[in-house]
Amino acid sequence: MEYKNKLYELIGTKQPIVNKIPSRHTRKNPLMWFDEEKGYNRELRYATNQKSPFVDEQIGPATLGHVVFRSGKLHVDGKQQNLIRFLDLHPLNGKLFKEHNKVQIAENELDYLEFQVDSMKYAKEMDIDMAEAILRVELGSEVSKMTTKEIKRDLIIMAQRQPKLFLDLVQDDNVPLRNFGIKCVEARIIELTQDQRTFKWASNGRKLFEVPMDEHPYSALAVWFKTDEGMEVYKNLEKRLK
Repeated sequence: MEYKNKLYELIGTKQPIVNKIPSRHTRKNPLMWFDEEKGYNRELRYATNQKSPFVDEQIGPATLGHVVFRSGKLHVDGKQQNLIRFLDLHPLNGKLFKEHNKVQIAENELDYLEFQVDSMKYAKEMDIDMAEAILRVELGSEVSKMTTKEIKRDLIIMAQRQPKLFLDLVQDDNVPLRNFGIKCVEARIIELTQDQRTFKWASNGRKLFEVPMDEHPYSALAVWFKTDEGMEVYKNLEKRLK
């Protein structure tokens, strides 16, 4: 049997020089693991002279060990199977620290690169109306002041830097409708009241649509455009916007 060395790392950008994690169960730092086969919580404890991290499997006096991350890292010899098992079961695993997994990191990087390739392809081939709609999510009203080349340039940059967000927006059919609503307001065909709750015709102040509570006005408007009443208004707005 091959015993592989393992590396564990603290999660987050701040890496203290020394960080000691709990190695035995206390009221302040409970170390319990629910055993689904046995149907109850089992107490954990790292003892250097024991084979198991479970207290109920440890025999005789226990020599307690310290678990210390130095500069955010903890190197564990592959032969320290009791420590490896203890860290794998530790309640802070995945919250305070995680195992450095080269294969998983490579898979994540590959997924990111594939997202990046797909998103940049979409960005390059996208028509200007959809490009404006997606970019407006990031830049807001600034998009209205940009030239076509500036929009295409910033779209490709967005696709490169935030590929997953970009692809999510491409697949969101509410994005073009939200952009359409914003353009109608910017063109002063319709207006949104100062309290962000009501859309009205700019020409006569007649109410078009009441925004539901706790919803973004333009997202709510995009959904409303899909209703029977909203579709009729959309067609009317589309003619006026041309």
